[in-house]
Amino acid sequence: MTVLPDDGLSLATEFADVTHEQWQQLVAGVLRKSGRDVSGAEAETLLSTALDDGLRTPPLYTARHRAPDPGLPGFAPFVRGGRPEGSAADGWDVRQRHAVPDAEAVLGDLENGVTSLWLAVGDSGGIPVAALADVLKDVYLDLAPVVLDAGAETEPAARELLRLYEERGAAGAARGGLGADPLGHEARTGEPLDPAAAAGLAALCAERHPGLRAVTVDALPYHEAGGSAAQELGCSLATAVAYLRELTAAGLSAAQACTQLEFRYAATADQFLTVAKLRAARRLFARVAEVCGAPGAGAQLQHAVTSPVMATRRDPWVNMLRTTVATLAAGVGGADAVTVLPFDHAIGLPDAFSRRIARNTSAILVEESHLARVIDPAGGSWYVERLTDELAHAGWAFFQEIERAGGHAAALRSGMVGERLAGTWAERGRRLATRREPVTGVSEFPDLAEKPVVREPAPRPPAGGLPRVRRDEAFEALRARSDAHLAATGARPRVFLAALGPAAVHTPRLTFAANLFQAGGVEPVTGGAFADSGAAEACLCSGDAVYEEQGAAAAAELRAAGARHVYLAGRPGPYDGADTYVHAGCDAVAVLTDALDRMGVAR
Repeated sequence: MTVLPDDGLSLATEFADVTHEQWQQLVAGVLRKSGRDVSGAEAETLLSTALDDGLRTPPLYTARHRAPDPGLPGFAPFVRGGRPEGSAADGWDVRQRHAVPDAEAVLGDLENGVTSLWLAVGDSGGIPVAALADVLKDVYLDLAPVVLDAGAETEPAARELLRLYEERGAAGAARGGLGADPLGHEARTGEPLDPAAAAGLAALCAERHPGLRAVTVDALPYHEAGGSAAQELGCSLATAVAYLRELTAAGLSAAQACTQLEFRYAATADQFLTVAKLRAARRLFARVAEVCGAPGAGAQLQHAVTSPVMATRRDPWVNMLRTTVATLAAGVGGADAVTVLPFDHAIGLPDAFSRRIARNTSAILVEESHLARVIDPAGGSWYVERLTDELAHAGWAFFQEIERAGGHAAALRSGMVGERLAGTWAERGRRLATRREPVTGVSEFPDLAEKPVVREPAPRPPAGGLPRVRRDEAFEALRARSDAHLAATGARPRVFLAALGPAAVHTPRLTFAANLFQAGGVEPVTGGAFADSGAAEACLCSGDAVYEEQGAAAAAELRAAGARHVYLAGRPGPYDGADTYVHAGCDAVAVLTDALDRMGVAR
């Protein structure tokens, strides 16, 4: 035990120790003031947060929330990082994605902070294989790693990249990845690929190009289909095990096979869940490598990508904030490479400004915030360590479920994986629809007058397999209907907000109602008379006492003036007159869909 010197600065010695039970009782006392008569343990449960996969995060973590020893950075089980030095030397690899043959944009990124390239290749949705030489013509291939993402065209794309390395005398210094991912391609498109090509490329890299990894284990298809963090982990682990079987069957040792894999995960604005997911992923693969007899080769090489699911098309500027938090989480979680998708990624091809902001996000965190100077910044946190452990167990359970279904390929083809992901997304969709999971600029604080951001269309991504979902999709559909109505008629659908009583009483619910209706593209009108508002429907806004006294009469007056539907901002109570009640937790998507239907806004 370390004995600290007596420096005369004793900490809290005059205070008695406080127990966890005492804290629970204090919390219960606060809750009783709000009308909840609960015990201490019940009070703590009420304040806990439910996550996917049956996990819950309590409001307070202490030494009671123990987790297994995470080990040391650079050593099995690699929870604290795959390298002993962490990112302290030079930060993470800043990897920019390119999907069109634009040599100028590629070079501009590399000259301004990007350290590696992620190229979407393929005639149907990316850079043509024949254009690789032109795209990389001014790139020093011995300095800038290149990672391919070519789907069905992986083998010709890989052969072309290897030819360029040979031609330019960079074969021995080649770094990056060839991106072979037949199961990921099948998840995206529903089209199976022969894994033998991936095994052949892995054997070639192991023999002649030690700086290249042939195979990518891409978990993005499962994240983009609505999967939870544990499902993303389980799918990636099942994919990795399938590839290890193929590579070892082709003659590679277990250690060689492990070091041919690069793992790709989504980083979201849920920063602690992202940190825990990346740490849990390393622990899980370390366990697989240990079972395979190659414990020293179990350090994952991780590529984190800011989540496409969280990116919004409305108010896309907020995406800069989301990607900043996600990038911070990826760095704290120990990702080796990070791709920040530009803020306009969901709209179309990014422009020079958005690419600049994307690459500078990493630059600020590494160079100005000095995030990479600390090895495993989250290590030792009771919260992060416990969440890492719980997420690892949940991910392992889903991995085992996939293995019992016959392995990842069989689980994909039977529909088991898709069904499980769809179930998770359906539950999340309910949280989004009720705005219990708010989306800033979309379901909360929308701006109907915002100037749309216009971009050139991006290449259409591969489809036919698992769906691609977005958090904004339900509200985006409503806003699109409103936009079309505006273009056709010159006006948006409107609702009249009838404020009753003094401003101090009606303002909170009037603000709530205006926010709610704008999320569906319905323009709120306040002040004046209903007959002059141009609205077909109206919403009463005030406090409960005013509703009891004036609500029924006000609703009748609105109907007499022509209102075809009357809302009341608040929960149902001892007052009459409203057709629909809107309140926190109501199904906003259902309410707004019905409103647009009644107002004659075309679907």
